[in-house]
Amino acid sequence: MKSGICYLVGAGPGDIGLVTLKAKACLEMADVLVYDALANPELLSWVPDHCQKINAGKRAEKHILKQEETNDLIVRLAKEGKTVVRLKGGDPMIFGRGGEEAAELAEAGVTYEIVPGISSAIAGPAYAGIPVTHRDHCSMLTLFTGHEDPTKGETSLDYAQLAKTPGTKVFLMGVKRMTEISTTLIKEGADPETPIALTRWATTGRQRTITGTLANIGQKVIDTGFKSPAVAVVGDVVKEREKINWFEESRPLLGKRIVTTRTRQQAGQMSKKLGALGADVIEIPTIKITEPDDMDQFREFVADVHKYDWLIFTSPNGVHRFFKEFFSKYTDARSIGGVKIAAIGPGTRDAISEYHLGTDLLPKKYVAEGLVDEFSNHQIENQTILWVKAKESREVVSEGLMKQGAIVDICVAYQSIAETEDPTGNFARFQKEGADMISFTSASTAENFFAMNPTIPDECQIASIGPITSEALEKLGHKPHLETTESTIPAFVEAIEKAFQK
Repeated sequence: MKSGICYLVGAGPGDIGLVTLKAKACLEMADVLVYDALANPELLSWVPDHCQKINAGKRAEKHILKQEETNDLIVRLAKEGKTVVRLKGGDPMIFGRGGEEAAELAEAGVTYEIVPGISSAIAGPAYAGIPVTHRDHCSMLTLFTGHEDPTKGETSLDYAQLAKTPGTKVFLMGVKRMTEISTTLIKEGADPETPIALTRWATTGRQRTITGTLANIGQKVIDTGFKSPAVAVVGDVVKEREKINWFEESRPLLGKRIVTTRTRQQAGQMSKKLGALGADVIEIPTIKITEPDDMDQFREFVADVHKYDWLIFTSPNGVHRFFKEFFSKYTDARSIGGVKIAAIGPGTRDAISEYHLGTDLLPKKYVAEGLVDEFSNHQIENQTILWVKAKESREVVSEGLMKQGAIVDICVAYQSIAETEDPTGNFARFQKEGADMISFTSASTAENFFAMNPTIPDECQIASIGPITSEALEKLGHKPHLETTESTIPAFVEAIEKAFQK
């Protein structure tokens, strides 16, 4: 039996950009992923297709697996010779019980590694504009858990000592007991006017911060309906938020919940752009890319590409599928020959450029009809054209170019099928919490999304990337509130931002 290994990996506080490179590398080679209730479900898309995903839960009192069951599980899986990634929010060794899991692995003789992550205890205050240490205020930081009830005699925390300890105090998991914690600290000698800030869903588009004092924060939590998960910062450093509240004040889409429906592989680009504007992005992939029905024919077309006058790509997926096969046959890019290359739009052109190849034709309108019109400016009669496409694509390109006298071969590089899984729980979250907008980037994303029979809130807007997608939406009985004039992701994101500004 080969030896397995378990990586205890910190998932960071929520912002996908705060995940370490080593954490990403571990996820990309995982055979099994055992994960907690994560702030960023996008991490689940980083594992290989063969990876088994196991949700251990772990949020407040809602645990799918007990800690002992999780310990036994990761030991058993690693002993089976698998690469196990135990993914834990924030840092696994800061109130994450990572030390207990490491001890179990060590006792069982299992090889393991600890991959630290950025804790919300540090990241949360930073994103709220609060430095946990500051020369003008303090040079000492104390971390403690708010999970224990301070009114119980058996609490392991010395609140009398905490109240006297100088510097900044940060505690996690204490929203539900905020009144008891603040009252106990005051009772033990803390100044009632000590500033305190609570930041919920820190570093994400759902971030929200409230401030007060030890004397009134408990009532503010009740009055505002403030809920966990949140990090609390106590001390004079909270005053710095007035000057450096950089995240919550500068994001035009902060607090707006937007659904994206692209494939798991493609959702990231749009999510990052919307997230950078502050949006709370819910990724609900509705399609996934699979191999074409006839792989042998696809391979033959790729092998013979040098025989054609033109090579047309109408999607980034087609580009990547084509060149993956091309470079499995050829080691020299020059083997593509003298074929000219056409792309339907900037996104597809950029995908081509990743292979250090230029684009000879790009239409003014980034749709199939625009591509056909652009070819009318070229003499293509009797020229051979290889069109790399998805199985479901409309035949506009082939029919239009054949009318111009071209000889067109259709190379089906992939097919799009409905995504039926919801491993991140994002569809369930959408049904529970709703959204301000749902964005659609193709007719198939629209068709597959509404095939799931979702409940759409009355105030939720529908956004379409272009006329073809809008036509599909209208056939489904959902006329879009927004349609871009340019069918690109940057233009789509810009239009969404402007729609909310209005």
